[in-house]
Amino acid sequence: MPAMKFGVADYTIFVLLLVFSAGIGLFYALSGGKQRTVQEFLLANRSMSFLPVALSLLATFQSAVAILGVPSEIYRFGTEYWFLGCSYLLGLLIPAHVFIPVFYRLHLTSTYEYLELRFNKVVRICGTITFIFQMVVYMGVVLYTPALALNAVTNFDLWASILTIGLVCTLYTSLGGLKAVIWTDVFQTFVMFAGQVAVIVVGTVKVGGMGRVWQLAAEQGKVSGIDLNPDPYERHTFWTLAFGGVFMMLSLYGVNQAQVQRYLSSRSERQAVLSCYAVFPCQQLVLCLSCLTGLVMFAYYQEHQPTQEQSSAESDQMVLHFVMDVLQEVPGLPGLFVACLFSGSLSTISSAFNSLATVTMEDLIRPHVASIPEGRATLYSKLLALGYGLLCLGMAYISSMMGPVLQAAISIFGMVGGPLLGLFCLGMFFPCANAVGAVAGLAAGLAMAFWVGIGSMLVNLQATSPGTILAPLDGNLTTTVMTTLLTSSTTPQRLTGLRKFYNLSYLWYSAHNSTTVIVVGLLVSLLTGPMRGEDVDPRTIFPVLPRLLCCLPARYHDRLRCGVCKPEEDGSCSDPAPLAVEKTSNGLLNGLPEGLLPRGDAEGVELAEGVVRPDGAHAYILRETAL
Repeated sequence: MPAMKFGVADYTIFVLLLVFSAGIGLFYALSGGKQRTVQEFLLANRSMSFLPVALSLLATFQSAVAILGVPSEIYRFGTEYWFLGCSYLLGLLIPAHVFIPVFYRLHLTSTYEYLELRFNKVVRICGTITFIFQMVVYMGVVLYTPALALNAVTNFDLWASILTIGLVCTLYTSLGGLKAVIWTDVFQTFVMFAGQVAVIVVGTVKVGGMGRVWQLAAEQGKVSGIDLNPDPYERHTFWTLAFGGVFMMLSLYGVNQAQVQRYLSSRSERQAVLSCYAVFPCQQLVLCLSCLTGLVMFAYYQEHQPTQEQSSAESDQMVLHFVMDVLQEVPGLPGLFVACLFSGSLSTISSAFNSLATVTMEDLIRPHVASIPEGRATLYSKLLALGYGLLCLGMAYISSMMGPVLQAAISIFGMVGGPLLGLFCLGMFFPCANAVGAVAGLAAGLAMAFWVGIGSMLVNLQATSPGTILAPLDGNLTTTVMTTLLTSSTTPQRLTGLRKFYNLSYLWYSAHNSTTVIVVGLLVSLLTGPMRGEDVDPRTIFPVLPRLLCCLPARYHDRLRCGVCKPEEDGSCSDPAPLAVEKTSNGLLNGLPEGLLPRGDAEGVELAEGVVRPDGAHAYILRETAL
């Protein structure tokens, strides 16, 4: 079959995408504060409202990988994947009410600053390096893979598209900062919607209407019911998608720097929380559009026999073959879909550039270089964004040479997401966890992730024929959908021992790896001496048990907080942590100013309020008659 021919209208639409994206970057580089401060460049001066932040969150999530991958998943395996939308509720409510309040009130720039406040600098650096490794490997792949698929189907020049997209993205990210990234994401989101809707509408008309699409899908068993099988080795069941997917969502929307940085750019905590709520219906809409595209594609090829070339095509190329068939006769629409595809790449890559520049500047440079002037720090941040942009092009070139190893490179992104989620949960929910436990837990989580991931790759390599894409390895939605969701999987019932363990559904990977971090981290912390409540910054803790058991009397809340005081809005403690005190023969107390006693040690003692301890926390006057 001849490749899709691009006309003047198609090239015009594609070029306009690039021009508008670059123009937004130039606009913010030359207007307002002109990106002269680190806060403006990296956090948009914390001035964004919830709607553009929500659309930017969505655009980062909706990569070119998802645009190609989810319809192919539906085409091959049916609509069961749609139940992943059930995980979006908890996957966004938890970040909105747990992670965002903690991060926002700490006034962070880099997510990994939290790890130093909670543990120490070593844990912060470990988290930062892990994230940089994760994103650098992924950047080139997310740029190269869609370009490769497009080239295979349309003969669109591979390196011309890679260089054009990479350079335009580097330009607007390094000049316009986070504000340019967010607003280009908004523009690119609408382009992605338009491209998907065009494919659905034209394809539906050619099939004979949506009723006919649904009828053909139902007749061939592509409309899935609810599979309540709890077996974690089943690739997709309701429980795997709806609950295993929650951990995957948390690793992306809860602790990933690219997403957290958008929350932190909001003008208030309320706006940040609203952005999380606003992205929920948008995600559901995107998922429905992708599922409809897959169903329309399936119905179309029931009515129109695919060619031999299409039948033997790899999964990531199937959507492009479909687009070539249904849109080729309408001038401009092929160009719109290509713009849609590369909008996904632009939004994902620009987020990576900006977040990498942020963590490198805030975690690796500023803490170790004394008193960098603001202007120079801003210049360094821009140069870092530029440098990571050029590195992305280099990684795309390396990806082109990796061959079969490309699958493993993509999988690294998901392998790392779960352990990082576990590290933040360990610090936020377990006050007794110490720095040694955090480092040991992260190392164990990464080791477990790579062990299971590489084992899965080797098992499926043996089970697949040459030229077949490998089976699921990945734990993050944006990286699984094109390369790992679309694969034939081995039958778990035929596997035993480690081979069965390696066949764990990829949607449980994030839960499995994050749980490993927490369990190992707690065990090591207990063995090496758990942290005392008074040594933990209360702003870094989210008190899970006191919230869940809020109906218990107040004296039990003190114990449930594990000695960590309850912080006020200004960061001071309204409920001081209990201290070890000893009554002396003259009725005074050792270790405290005379007459002061924290509330936690005051049971059975007559107290009067009104004294403020030197650290600013409320305390009480101890009457000697009570001794």
